Amino acid sequence: MKYLAPLLFLIFSTGLSAQEANDKMTNVKMWKILHEDIEDVQGQMGNWQFMMRERPVVIITDVGANRMRIMSPIIEQKELKDEHFKVMLEANFDRALDSKYALFNSIVWSVYTHPLEELTTNQFKDALEQVVKLSENFGGSYTSTDMVFGGGN
Repeated sequence: MKYLAPLLFLIFSTGLSAQEANDKMTNVKMWKILHEDIEDVQGQMGNWQFMMRERPVVIITDVGANRMRIMSPIIEQKELKDEHFKVMLEANFDRALDSKYALFNSIVWSVYTHPLEELTTNQFKDALEQVVKLSENFGGSYTSTDMVFGGGN
């Protein structure tokens, strides 16, 4: 009898996780979430741009490849100092968590990538926050959340 409560909790929580896993993310669902939480979303289905806390954010999805990407430009490569590269790579290991620093077209970006269908609503909202926070914290703490994975350097 003493194992009944933990067993019921395990069964109940597993059921919730399975239901959430079956609730696939789609462009339509993502569009609805964005329009609930963000003002002035521009673009078309699967390719959106908007401002979040004064940071530009771009979201691109590829349904056929089951991928999505959230990104925010930070700084042009020519403006980077040598120490930025080292700190960004270190941050990608322990402070950037799910969002990462990346270099594309001579611009440093804060980027989050994930399989589209497997993405949950909570993960999507958290990813938006992480991308923006990582972008905001460039040149400072280089963190995407208040958590640091591991002990840092």
